[in-house]
Amino acid sequence: MESAGVDKENYSDTVLYNVLSKKRESRRRIQWYYAPSFLLLWVVLFYAIVLPLFGRLPDRITIADEPLKPGEFVAERAQRVLEQLDRIGPKVVGSNANEVETVNLLLSEVSKIRNEMRGDIYDLEVELQQPNGMFVLGTMTSLYQGIQNVVVKLSSKSSNSSSYLLLNSHFDSKPGSPGAGDDGTMVVVMLEVLRQMSISETAFEHPIVFLFNGAEENPLQASHGFITQHKWAFNCKAVINLEVGGSGGRDILFQSGPNNPWLIKYYKKYSKHPFASTLAEEIFQFGILPSDTDFRIFRDFGHIPGLDIAQFSNGYVYHTAFDSFDVVPGRSIQSTGENILSLVRALSNAQELANTEENSGGHAVFFDFLGLFFVYYTEATGFILNCSLAGISFILVGFSLRRMAIKSELSLGRIWIWFLIILGLHLVGCLLCIALPLLMAVLYDVTDRTLTYYSNNWLVIGLYICPAIIGLVLPSTLYHTFKPNDKLKHSYQIQMGLHAHCMVVALLAIILTSLGLRIPYMCMVSLFFYLASVLINLISSLHDKGYSWVVPSQVIQIMPFVYFCYLFYIFLVIFFPAMGRNRDSANPDMLIALICAIGTIFALGFVVPLINMFRWSTIVLFCLGMVTFIFSMISVSQVGFPYRTKTSVMRVNFLETRRVFYDYEGGTVLDDSGYYIDYQDRRAFRPLEAYGINFTGLTSMATDCNQDYVMCGMPCFWSSWCRSLASAAWLPRESEVIIPGSLDLKLISANVLETGKAKRFEFELSGPPHMGLYIRPLSGASVEDWSFVRTMLDQPEKYSAPYQIYFSYGIDSTPFKFHIDFANPNGDFGNATFELGVVGHYINKDFQRDADTIQFIEKFPDFVYIMEWPSLFKRYIF
Repeated sequence: MESAGVDKENYSDTVLYNVLSKKRESRRRIQWYYAPSFLLLWVVLFYAIVLPLFGRLPDRITIADEPLKPGEFVAERAQRVLEQLDRIGPKVVGSNANEVETVNLLLSEVSKIRNEMRGDIYDLEVELQQPNGMFVLGTMTSLYQGIQNVVVKLSSKSSNSSSYLLLNSHFDSKPGSPGAGDDGTMVVVMLEVLRQMSISETAFEHPIVFLFNGAEENPLQASHGFITQHKWAFNCKAVINLEVGGSGGRDILFQSGPNNPWLIKYYKKYSKHPFASTLAEEIFQFGILPSDTDFRIFRDFGHIPGLDIAQFSNGYVYHTAFDSFDVVPGRSIQSTGENILSLVRALSNAQELANTEENSGGHAVFFDFLGLFFVYYTEATGFILNCSLAGISFILVGFSLRRMAIKSELSLGRIWIWFLIILGLHLVGCLLCIALPLLMAVLYDVTDRTLTYYSNNWLVIGLYICPAIIGLVLPSTLYHTFKPNDKLKHSYQIQMGLHAHCMVVALLAIILTSLGLRIPYMCMVSLFFYLASVLINLISSLHDKGYSWVVPSQVIQIMPFVYFCYLFYIFLVIFFPAMGRNRDSANPDMLIALICAIGTIFALGFVVPLINMFRWSTIVLFCLGMVTFIFSMISVSQVGFPYRTKTSVMRVNFLETRRVFYDYEGGTVLDDSGYYIDYQDRRAFRPLEAYGINFTGLTSMATDCNQDYVMCGMPCFWSSWCRSLASAAWLPRESEVIIPGSLDLKLISANVLETGKAKRFEFELSGPPHMGLYIRPLSGASVEDWSFVRTMLDQPEKYSAPYQIYFSYGIDSTPFKFHIDFANPNGDFGNATFELGVVGHYINKDFQRDADTIQFIEKFPDFVYIMEWPSLFKRYIF
C-alpha cells in the first residue's frame, strides 16, 4: 500500500513537470533583436544575388577581336551602323528621313554584306517592297499606301527547302525620337546576324528572310503589308520578332507560339543568355501593358508561330528624343546579338520548320532561373505537375500535423482545429497583404501624389512592400501575442503558419490551373521547394526539435526567394516607366502596389511568418510601420517628385489644332484653334501649375465633350487616342494655328443606287502622310457598304459609329479615292445623311511649327518631353 502511494505521488509530479515544461517551451522564443538581422538577410540576398544576375551582360566583342573569335557576333560593327541611324534623327512614316535616308542606308549596308558574302555557298536577294493595304486594328480601319519594307533573303545554294525562317524588326520611329533603341538596336542586330550567316563556312537548310519594316509605329502596317502580299510571305513558317521597349538591358522572350512548343525547346537549347517568362507572356496578352508588336500581325494574319523577343530596360527613354545612340550599351547589343545569332543558326536547320502544323501541340510553360538555366515543359505536363504537387502538399501537411499530435500527446482533431484557425488567419493575412498596399495607392491618388516612385524606384520598399509584409503576418502575430496557445509548442505553431501558406498556394495552383492558365507554374515552384524542406525535416526528425526545422526550411527558401524577387523585379522595371504613359483615367499606383503585394506573397510567404518566432514580434511590425511612415514622408518631399530631366521625363502629347466645321449648306459654323491634349499620366498638367504656363480655358473632354461634332470635335490620332477621349483636354488659343500643308477632300459624285434605298458618295482625299476619317450616319441612315475592308460593317456587335479610318502613305502620295454607301429605309436622301470628319496630321519635322507653338513649347520646364505636331480638322455634313 505504501509503495503504491509513492508511485502515485511520482506520477503526479511527472505530469506536473510535463505540463510546466510544455508551458515554458511554448513561450520560448528567440530574442527580438535577432529579428532585424533575419529580415536584413533577405534584403542582402536581393542586392547580392538578384540584381547582379539580373543586370549581367557579356563583354562586347570588337572588330579587333574578330580574328580571334570567328563566327561570333561583333557588337562594335553593329554599333557603328546604329550611330549612322541615330544621326538621321526621327524616322516617321512619310518623312524624307524614313523613306529615303534610312532606306538608302539599309540598302547600302546590305550591299556591303553582299560584297563580303561567300558567293560560292549562298545566294542573297534584296527587294524594296512598297505595299498598299488595309486591315482593322483596335477600333479603327488602318489603310496604308506606298509604305516601305527592305526585304532580304539569304539561302544556301545547296538547299531546296521551301520553308523560310523570318526575322523582323522596324526602322521607323515615333515622332521626335531617333529610335536608337526602338528599334534601331534590333535593326543593326539583324544586319550583323545577316553578315555572320552570309560569311559562314557551314551552309544551312532553310532560307532566312530578313524583314526591315518601315511602318511599325504607324501602327503595324508594314508587317501586314509583307505577310499578306509579299511573294516570300507564304513560305515563312516561323518568325523571330525583335522589339525594344526602352534602351539596353537583356532581351526577354515574352511571347511564343501559338501552339508550337518546339520553338521553346530550341530557345532552351540554343539561347546563350536565356531570359524568358510565361508570366510575361500572359500579362502582355492580357493587354495590361500599353504596347503592341508586329508579332500580333504575323500570328493573326500570317498564321505563323514564332518568338517575340524584346529589350525593356530604361523604358523612360522609350518613344522620346532621349532614345539615342549614347544610351544604348554595347554589351546589350552583344547579348541580344549572341542570342539571336545562335537561334537563327539552329532554327534555319530545324526539321520542324519544314512542317510546323505537324509539330503544333499546345502551349508551353517556360521560364529562366536568374539567367543561369532555362526550364521548359508542355502545358499538359504543367497541369500534371501543378495538381500533383498540390496533392502532395495536402499529404505532407497531414503527416506533419499527425506527427505534432503524437509528439504533443494531443488528439489529432484538436491539432486540426488549431491548424484551421491559423489557416483562416493566414488567409486574412494574404488579403491584407494585397489590401494594405492598394490602400496606400488609393491614399496617394486621393492626395494627388501618384508616381512618387517614378524616378526613385526604391521608394516602393517602404510604400508598398513593407505594408504587404505587415498585412501578411499581422493576424497571426496578434493571435500569438494576445491569445497564446500554451498547450502546443510554439515552434509547432510557427510551423503550422508555414503549412497554412502551403495550403493557400496549393489551392491557388488548383484554381488557376482549372482556369486554363499557365502562371500556376509559380505555385509549383513555391510548393516544390517548401515540400522538399518539409520532407527533409520529417525524415531527419528536425521537425520535432524546437526551431531546428527552420534551418533547412530557410536555406532551401533562398532558391525560390531569389527567383521570385528576380521575376517580379522584371515587371517592376517594365511597369515603372510605363506608368508615366498610362493616361490619367486609371491610378497607376494600383498596378505597382499589386505587383509588390503578389511578389511579397510568393517571395516571402514562407519567410516572414517566422517573425512570430521572435519575442515581441509586434515591435517588429511596428518598426516596419515606421519604415513605411519614413518612406511616406520622403515621398511627399522633393525626392518623391516624379520627373527628372532627360532620365525620367514627364510626357506631354498635344496637337496644335485648327478646326473648321461646315454645316449641311456648306456654311462655316466653327473656325477656331487650340491645343488638343492627350494626357499621358495620372497627374495631367497639375505638376506644371507652378511654372507660369497659361492654361486659361483648359477644359477636360470627360466633362465637355461636344456631341454636336463627331469624336467630340477632337482630331484623335489612332484608335487608342479615340477610345481615351475622356483622358484628353482642349486648350483654346487666340491666334490661328498655321497649318504647314494642305488637306483636300473632293466630293466626286453622290448618286442614288439602283435599289433606290442607298446612296453612294465618292470622294478623293489628298494631304499629309497621316490622315484620318470619322464617319457618323445621321437621321436613321446606316452604312451599307464602303470601299474599305468590311470587318466593321459585318460585326456591328463589336464596332459601331462613329467609324474611324486611319490612312497613311510612305513614298506614294497619290490622292486616295474611296466611296461610302448609305442606306435609308425610306429612300429619302433630301436631308443630311452623314457627318464626315477629315483630319490631316503634319507629324514629321519636314513640316514647320508656327511661332506661337514654338513659344508655347519653350515655356515648359526641362523635365517635360513634348510630342506634338500640327493638325487640321475639317467637319462636313452631306
